[in-house]
Amino acid sequence: MDKNIQTINQPVNTDFEVRSQHAMCVNKSELDKPLWTNWKYAVLGIAFGIVFVKAEIVSWLRIQEMFRLESFHMYGVIGSAVVVGLISVMLIKKLRIRSLDGEPIIFTPKQFNKGQIFGGLMFGFGWALTGACPGPLFAQIGSGALVVCVTLLSAIAGTWTYGKLREHLPH
Repeated sequence: MDKNIQTINQPVNTDFEVRSQHAMCVNKSELDKPLWTNWKYAVLGIAFGIVFVKAEIVSWLRIQEMFRLESFHMYGVIGSAVVVGLISVMLIKKLRIRSLDGEPIIFTPKQFNKGQIFGGLMFGFGWALTGACPGPLFAQIGSGALVVCVTLLSAIAGTWTYGKLREHLPH
């Protein structure tokens, strides 16, 4: 049997629901490539950031309005993203769309565990306190809210800590 097919059919122990075959792996050959070879990701990221800023979803005020139940704006944006995501996943599966690198996109089933509840609560509290979640952090910094650098460094430290403690946490 082909080695790639064996890799695809093996269960993946990951916190990511959507993976291309090598999405979370960094090969030395990838690190040796010049930075300009990833221009398509930079363009998409910049476009995504502009949309975030123009839609005001990086606004601390909008995020606070959402958590105080004072405005529908953010709920409308999040609901729209969920609908777009559902349609996108259906189209990716039906049309067998590939990643930008031409790799097949694989959806792996995810089992529920109680750690997701605690993680979700911590994420929500952090989002409410800082007015930022990982998606718009860079757009907030790019739009001049440099104080968000503290939130970015905290997110990096939290991710690093989770990586170190992951095997010791309840499943």
